[in-house]
Amino acid sequence: MRKLYGVIIPAAIIIFSGCAGKDIARIESNVNIDLSGRWNDTDSRLVAEKLISEMIDSNWHRQFKTRRGRAPAVIVGRVENKTMEHIPVEPFTKDLEKAMINSGLIEVIASFEERQEVRTERKDMQKWASVNTRKKLISETAADYMLKGVLNSIIDEEGGEKVVFYQADMNLINTENNSIIWTGSPISSLLIQAVNPY
Repeated sequence: MRKLYGVIIPAAIIIFSGCAGKDIARIESNVNIDLSGRWNDTDSRLVAEKLISEMIDSNWHRQFKTRRGRAPAVIVGRVENKTMEHIPVEPFTKDLEKAMINSGLIEVIASFEERQEVRTERKDMQKWASVNTRKKLISETAADYMLKGVLNSIIDEEGGEKVVFYQADMNLINTENNSIIWTGSPISSLLIQAVNPY
């Protein structure tokens, strides 16, 4: 059985198949379930929160604020899935962003796609919005750092049982000089999954 469980939508619908047909049960969003025994949204959230907690415990952001007089601006870059299973990485990157925002210590910069959409809107404002409400064309906050990394999994099997260790390795990179100022601790970012034998 899994040690960690999760649901992704506010109200989940569980369908049980049996001889008499299908039974549908609705559950609340705070009830955790796991049908597949694989990486799920709770795994994503817990790993993201742990990583950001470790990142904030480091002294880099306090040093930055002392030098610059403001919170550091961070953008989440590419997170590569190197596990043997299909893991959509976008929910994980959003969980990283949410954890940073919730910390109140980091300014989070929108993704490339999000920035492009906002830029289009800002250009449209120049023609159609009133002078006192339109936004400046060139007034964006540049990212001071990029957070990027990989998701790995290590499989250990014995006696018909399998344990999967999920490991998130993340680096925080200075966007001006490419130096790595913080790296996630692989051990504290492990998730352990015990899967019943087939």
